[in-house]
Amino acid sequence: MTEVNPKASPEESPNERPSKISKTLQEEGDSSEEEEEKEAVDKSMKPGLQRYLVAVEYIGTRFCGSQQQLNHRTVVGVLQEAFHKFIGQPVTICLSSRTDAGVHALSNVCHVDVERISKRKPGEVLPPHEPAVVRKAVNHFLQKEGDIMVTDVRSVSAHFHARFKAQERTYFYRLLIGPELLSTFEKDRAWHVSEELDLVSMQEACKVLVGHHDFSSFRASGCQAKSPFRTLEELSVLEVVSTPYFPSITEREQNSSNGEGPHSFHNKCKTGLPTGSISNGFLAGGSNSGTDLGFGIRRRHRCYVITARSRSFLYHQVRLLVGVLKSVGTGDLTVSDVERILNARSITAASPMAPACGLYLGHVKYEPL
Repeated sequence: MTEVNPKASPEESPNERPSKISKTLQEEGDSSEEEEEKEAVDKSMKPGLQRYLVAVEYIGTRFCGSQQQLNHRTVVGVLQEAFHKFIGQPVTICLSSRTDAGVHALSNVCHVDVERISKRKPGEVLPPHEPAVVRKAVNHFLQKEGDIMVTDVRSVSAHFHARFKAQERTYFYRLLIGPELLSTFEKDRAWHVSEELDLVSMQEACKVLVGHHDFSSFRASGCQAKSPFRTLEELSVLEVVSTPYFPSITEREQNSSNGEGPHSFHNKCKTGLPTGSISNGFLAGGSNSGTDLGFGIRRRHRCYVITARSRSFLYHQVRLLVGVLKSVGTGDLTVSDVERILNARSITAASPMAPACGLYLGHVKYEPL
């Protein structure tokens, strides 16, 4: 699948909300274009329209990105078609965050304006649908797609903009570590790294990158943002339970012999696992385990999740950050090298970019609705 034109569908570069504070404008950039688009959207509103805020999840593998493109399957295109079938007239979907081909979303957000017209009396405008009705109806028309679903719908004011009102965006990146071939269930859902990764060194490298910096070294050449400065509120690496998870026979036997109830494993996971517990045998068949699991039972990979949280990101910034952190994990780069790359302010200094398949838009934060 070819990469989406960055100008048409940047992976991680949602234009920021306009601000009257000059410092913020210098930091985030792109304000004039956003103000023009916001004014155009607001002026297009007319009586009878109801604006809905819609949360959607999708597997990005079969999408050519999120933004609508002629003769290509995209997130916006599929959503607009589903809404058209539901209300009988075309709509315009405005996403909070754009994603590239192959990038997934646990929760992306968009807004859409819907006018409810009577089917019995054409031209008669009816009261707006309840959000629950919208969610159920749109999912009905999405069910044949198999890789996208509406998870939440809220009624909002006519001036609420999914992109400009967003306060923060969180991305996750999954790495599966181990020499074993990647499971069919994980295909195109994570970056498979066969070498062992030094988790502590990766965590130290994160500390260099958190904060307000010129991220020119982590900005792809197609980036349209006017400023390379961004404030990275969080960048972390954690080892987590790889999914899908099914308890081993050892765990089931231990659970039975200890007389623990049916919720015991849930309670263990809820309280959090100690550092290194996954690789030290808590999950039978971990990548470092020498245990013979038996015929037909495959060894599990270790799973690292990198979390990046900021108000906005530059084009391909997260995937470039992950590429550098992975190189630190393999020992190809040191923590000092990361600082050098950041200060170089040149994309040529960074490591190769991580593939799209491991990236997930996790959450878009708004003021309480």
